[in-house]
Amino acid sequence: MRKATWLILGIISLVLLLGHTLQWVSSQGAVVSATSLSIVITYDNNPYDERLQTAWGFSCLIRLPEKSILFDTGGDSSILLNNMRKLHIDPKEVDIVMLSHIHGDHVGGLPGFLKQNSDVTVYLPQSFPQKFKHEVKSYGARVAEVHEASELFPGVYTTGELDGGIKEQSLVVRTDHGLVVVTGCAHPGVVEIVQKAKQIANDRVYLVLGGFHLTRAPTSQIESIIADFEHLGVEKVAPCHCSGDRTRRLFQQHYGENYIESGVGKRITL
Repeated sequence: MRKATWLILGIISLVLLLGHTLQWVSSQGAVVSATSLSIVITYDNNPYDERLQTAWGFSCLIRLPEKSILFDTGGDSSILLNNMRKLHIDPKEVDIVMLSHIHGDHVGGLPGFLKQNSDVTVYLPQSFPQKFKHEVKSYGARVAEVHEASELFPGVYTTGELDGGIKEQSLVVRTDHGLVVVTGCAHPGVVEIVQKAKQIANDRVYLVLGGFHLTRAPTSQIESIIADFEHLGVEKVAPCHCSGDRTRRLFQQHYGENYIESGVGKRITL
């Protein structure tokens, strides 16, 4: 009888311990293997691959183990699709389109892309005009409106709509190297976006890539942002699009080998 009681108590303790362990694992969130993640810049005003056309705007393809995300679509669909073709990217491999904000240099390529592949879910800020949402649906694509920060699928987050005069979302991928943060134009402030990424995904920041919205910023402001990045523990940076030549030069000086020169056609693997 005593052995049976101890056996039951042991089983109960094991179940409670297992439950606590599972709860702890769940609370840490899913992690994407860094070796299975790659990013290709498909549209940018900065040159990198001489075969590709540059134009003001931004778009990049993020390949994950189970899904591919086209983050922004640049300003012109013919340029976007021609660049994708030269990069051997089939539009039909894209599962998700994520639009950072409403400006034409980030959403202008969407209609032409949807003519090639409408079997996608388009994640866009809730503040987008209804007319825009209806047009996306008219191609047969699905629309998912984003307002609050959330986990879109395991290990992949949106910052939600952050307001910097222009409402904008950024993408966060939680990898075993740390967080990868992708910004469109960073209108809410690139430091604020990084802070939000750390808050929602609860991890260190490995890489920040995209537009930093600092083209006309004075040197003192850029250096202050670099200091904030270092304080926040950002390990690598890849500024492009609206970051500006001065910003890129100063980040390169401060980050050295952890600075990633970026432009249209750049491929980044972790």
